[in-house]
Amino acid sequence: MSTQTSQETEEAEVESGQAEPHSPHQDRRMQERASKEERRQRLNDERTRESEETVEIKVFRYDPEVEAKQEPRFDTFHVPFEKGMTVLDAVMYARDHHDSSLTFRHSCRQAICGSDAFFINGRQRLGCQTQIAELDTPVRIEPLPHQEVVKDLVVDMDSFYEQMEAVEPYFQTEEKPDGELEEQRQSRENREKIKMGTRCIWCASCMSSCNIAAGDDSYLGPAAISMAYRFAMDEREGDEMKDHRLRLIEQEHGVWRCQTQFSCTNVCPKDIPLTEHIQELKREAVKKNLKFW
Repeated sequence: MSTQTSQETEEAEVESGQAEPHSPHQDRRMQERASKEERRQRLNDERTRESEETVEIKVFRYDPEVEAKQEPRFDTFHVPFEKGMTVLDAVMYARDHHDSSLTFRHSCRQAICGSDAFFINGRQRLGCQTQIAELDTPVRIEPLPHQEVVKDLVVDMDSFYEQMEAVEPYFQTEEKPDGELEEQRQSRENREKIKMGTRCIWCASCMSSCNIAAGDDSYLGPAAISMAYRFAMDEREGDEMKDHRLRLIEQEHGVWRCQTQFSCTNVCPKDIPLTEHIQELKREAVKKNLKFW
């Protein structure tokens, strides 16, 4: 049986005069084909190398319902690294391939739901927004500080939600347009003023970073106060409702407890200028209470 390849056959035919040599156009196509094959092989080699790389993560573990796990600890996992991998990806891999009891919250994976806020390498961050490649290793992943830990990376959010609800975070207007289908208009300038305040995703990262909130369970906190700002400064609600909202945040555990440390602003995953909003509400509260007679 002959084992001669087609390429060897072509070369033999050319030498014997039975076939014409390749034209320049054919040679160029063969070179392009070889170049594509080389690039494809190089890409496959890179993927193989990446799949062989691992990243070490240390994950906080605690389960009050299991006696052997009631003592807080850190478990170490080695996760195959891939380009573009996030902290959430790594934690999910650890859960799916190493320990199915590993517990944490996550949902949209697009930095919108706010459910996967963790304490990563000493800073509040969203797991789905944080690239493994940008972190020092081993990557240390903990639940949000200053919150009661329910299990592993899950914290109790009830108190945070209560403080958010305390500022009535929903639109309340004094006057509606005369026409049934007429819009309640807002100026471009006013929209720009409150725009950043509308971006809050209720992740509680700012609350977790606040030293005042850590020592005062009744403090409304930066997220709730910024939410109050978003509605108090909305011109469509009217002056009476603005005064009502200012009264909500003027309480003893409201805006005046803020010490302007900027920790909340520094960790906000949506870049909301929380400290600036709190200070502006302080100014508005002072102006409201000034009387000239």
